Amino acid sequence: MIEEETDLIIEQIEIGPMQNFTYIVGSRATREVVIVDPAWDVEGLINHIDERGYTLTGALVTHYHQDHIGGSFSGQKIAGLAELMSLKPVRVYAHKEEASGVVKVSGISDSDINKVEGGDRLKIGDIEVEFLHTPGHTPGSQCFRIHKTLVSGDTLFINGCGRVDLPGSNSEDMYYSIQKLASLPDNTLLLPGHNYSSIPNATLAETRSQNAYMNIKDLETWRSFMG
Repeated sequence: MIEEETDLIIEQIEIGPMQNFTYIVGSRATREVVIVDPAWDVEGLINHIDERGYTLTGALVTHYHQDHIGGSFSGQKIAGLAELMSLKPVRVYAHKEEASGVVKVSGISDSDINKVEGGDRLKIGDIEVEFLHTPGHTPGSQCFRIHKTLVSGDTLFINGCGRVDLPGSNSEDMYYSIQKLASLPDNTLLLPGHNYSSIPNATLAETRSQNAYMNIKDLETWRSFMG
């Protein structure tokens, strides 16, 4: 468990064969939590939440790829939002540009989704989550800023960034999204969408010291760097 403040719950859980991270975020005072990118072992995640006496009030989606929200992928069926809704139905918060992809990939209904925009906020007990629109990996990719913590999905990793050679991805959008995240305070704790580094989390200052993508200051250099 990552504890940043007395009332803040943040748990980082590595899950599945692709080294995904799922997060549980909420208020210690009210025991209300949301789950970020529930996939792979949804029943186990729900049991984990129940065993701790938390009340699940929502699911936050960083982007619509199957390893983060479930669906069919490379001939296998990955558990995700659909299984969550069947076991413990809650509101799903996805960026408005990602909602149709979430429905198509996961199989949930459009009526299950709260479509959010960058700058929107969600209260979980006394804890507030700010939605940051960070396109690039997908058009509606988003990060979640909770106090001094940033849950970054596949936008920013400790040693890199999300792929921009997939359908719907855009390299220049990724440049501007990383610039947005690079402007956050150095002591912001980065919690990425995959365990692709030797450490599971780091401050933005620590990330900047080893992540070349964060240190590119102009678009032309970015284009050259990305090939």
